[in-house]
Amino acid sequence: MSAVDTAAPITTGTVWDELVSELPVGVLLQDEHGAVLAANSLAGHLLGLSRAQLLRNTRPDGWQVCDDSGAPLPQGAELAAQVLRGNGRLAVPLVVVRNGIAGSRLWADFHAVNHRGRPSVLTVLQPVHTDVPHSRGLIDPLTGLPSRALLLDRLEQSLTRSRTNGSLSTFVLVDVRKLAEVNAEHGFDVGDGLLTVLAGRLRQGLRDDHTVARYGGDEFAVVAEHPCGTGEPIAARVRELTQRAVLVGKVRLHPKVRVCWATSDGSAPAHTVIGHVEKRLRTA
Repeated sequence: MSAVDTAAPITTGTVWDELVSELPVGVLLQDEHGAVLAANSLAGHLLGLSRAQLLRNTRPDGWQVCDDSGAPLPQGAELAAQVLRGNGRLAVPLVVVRNGIAGSRLWADFHAVNHRGRPSVLTVLQPVHTDVPHSRGLIDPLTGLPSRALLLDRLEQSLTRSRTNGSLSTFVLVDVRKLAEVNAEHGFDVGDGLLTVLAGRLRQGLRDDHTVARYGGDEFAVVAEHPCGTGEPIAARVRELTQRAVLVGKVRLHPKVRVCWATSDGSAPAHTVIGHVEKRLRTA
């Protein structure tokens, strides 16, 4: 996605007020360092801040914004850099937290734009009145796991935290082999049942702070953060969970899986990490 050109003057004065003050969404414009250049009042209301606090880039003690997994979002400069060096767009479900208590649930769409010749980030905020992850296709309807789109966001955030905090991020791909043969021999209900059981095992058998997602028709993915070491213990646990026999109705299945992984300190972008693991999976 190419950056949107907003070279025409956009200020906190009359033009800005006329354009966005009455919009039913919160709107923020930030520079490449994360500093807020302009905002409408609704953005402050949704975030639990005054418009003055937004424009002065001040935040009260105990105020924090987290993703829907409970992980804090990167600071302004890191988040802006993530949007600007990525594909130009990032969508995140988030929660406003005050003194450890979760409050407003929002949906944030971040867009890379050019403002007066400088890279900037335009953020659109909407309150969550419905199950947004499901309605936006971010949750796989069969397994209830995050879909590929949400997985990519979780991986990008994990890599950002690794780069910032000196931790490591491991990305694991699981290929359930011969699923097409299971569907052909026993029917799609059995194949779907197999995927549902494996999804449940992964979600229950891995740590709560690990992200388990439906990556493709016959693939799962895991994102895990850890302070040191490699992803081998995580991959071994994934392999153990997915290779056990599965009983779907009266059909007993013995899943055959391929598991590949890569560990990064955050220096490589998400697409590079994913591409490396996909290549290993194809040649395994």
